[in-house]
Amino acid sequence: MDANFNNANVERAYARWAPIYDLVFGAMFERGRHAAIDAAERIGGRILEVGVGTGLSLSGYDRRNAIVGVDISLPMLRRANVRVHSLRLEHVRGLAVGDAEHLSFPDASFDVVVAQYVVTAVPHPEAALDEFARVVRPGGEIVITTRIGAETGLRGIVEAKLMPLTSRLGWRTEFAWSRYAAWIAANPAVRLVERRRLPPLGHFELVRIARLAA
Repeated sequence: MDANFNNANVERAYARWAPIYDLVFGAMFERGRHAAIDAAERIGGRILEVGVGTGLSLSGYDRRNAIVGVDISLPMLRRANVRVHSLRLEHVRGLAVGDAEHLSFPDASFDVVVAQYVVTAVPHPEAALDEFARVVRPGGEIVITTRIGAETGLRGIVEAKLMPLTSRLGWRTEFAWSRYAAWIAANPAVRLVERRRLPPLGHFELVRIARLAA
């Protein structure tokens, strides 16, 4: 892992992104947001969005759901709070500063955990995945949108060389599917439900992981 890729640096990076995040990434990840919301609402109910950011997704959820959001960046959350109040999003039950690797919720607190473009933006991705699996109830799902890095070839070389830059910007370029596959294989309480490509550029995917019923 890049030694500079830690929570303090991620916080600083997203504090810088906060004023322009919607402008830069709003349209780029719009289809991914809709895909994640649609996937989460296959189950619905109490939904935790980890890395809620500026709250771009919040108005898209059906009002019958109860949404809780956490993010490591207070400046991003301030913008999410403005969005919640200005749009009167009463189905959003709480927004709080939170670390994806150390969620403050009891076991099995949520029907669905949504993490959009988050796993490659935390210092220890497998620890975050462990937390998602802990706080989702048996029979619930983890819904992830994520960049998938190349395993080999020219793109893999380029992604590795870009890591010192992108880690300062707040995310990884180098994160292959094999890390997800290894985590799923090592956790008998979960199984892969769906994996499909998302725009832009075919480098992003929607991943649905079920927490198996006891």
